[in-house]
Amino acid sequence: MSTGDELRAAVSARRDLGPDFEDALIESFLDKMGQEVDRRVDERLAAAPKAKDMAKYDRTRDGQRLALAIVSLALGTIATISLTLFNEGGAAYVPIWIAIVVVNVVFNNGHRPR
Repeated sequence: MSTGDELRAAVSARRDLGPDFEDALIESFLDKMGQEVDRRVDERLAAAPKAKDMAKYDRTRDGQRLALAIVSLALGTIATISLTLFNEGGAAYVPIWIAIVVVNVVFNNGHRPR
């Protein structure tokens, strides 16, 4: 029975039974509405991601961030040393470091849980 139907039934019962039963009817109606609210909250909680799953997601993301940082620093350092040793003009390393920074920023800001 919908909320509107419940309210109509309570008002109709109040008319039929009179004001002596008004408190009992109101209490019964509020109890049913409370149960309906609880049911809807339970449905939403069941559909929402679990805190345990989110904690696991956060740990995974932390590990991925660390791995990306280590790999980025290693590749950037190797590229910088290689370009410095084998290329007289050392300015070629600037775009490499810019690309590394962009990749790290996009990875760390672009993947958020919904």
